[in-house]
Amino acid sequence: MGPILKIFAFPAAIILICLGILTILGGHITPGGGFQGGAMIASAAILCIIVYGIEKSPIQLSHNFISIIESLGALGYVLIGIAGLFFAGFFLYNTGADFYNLLPQVIVNIFHYPDVTNAGIVPYLNIFVGLKVFVGLSAVVIAFSQFKSKEME
Repeated sequence: MGPILKIFAFPAAIILICLGILTILGGHITPGGGFQGGAMIASAAILCIIVYGIEKSPIQLSHNFISIIESLGALGYVLIGIAGLFFAGFFLYNTGADFYNLLPQVIVNIFHYPDVTNAGIVPYLNIFVGLKVFVGLSAVVIAFSQFKSKEME
């Protein structure tokens, strides 16, 4: 890759990461959410891998990091779903908004924050989905970048 791409890629990746985080955190009130934000953050890692190569990329994602973040995303999503099942009888019941008045106020206050754009558990779900999508898409590209066919040897 040329020097212009190497100068441009890392600052562009930082901007993509910031936009991805903004999309995840604002996904309950704007278009976007966990999947779109996670894909934006993964595109930053993918850009660095393509431009710098897997060994010299400024964004290094180890196997342990990927497995921990993906497990954290899945576990958080399931735990929030089970909390709704436990407290209201429905998996992923929005305990913070409590549309059907099924929960005691003590439980509702855990996920409820005093804002007109209150979405209950949706922002938390966006965070966990964003983590899963980020490491999932990044892991695919990392695996493909390390693959060498017999024709190339």
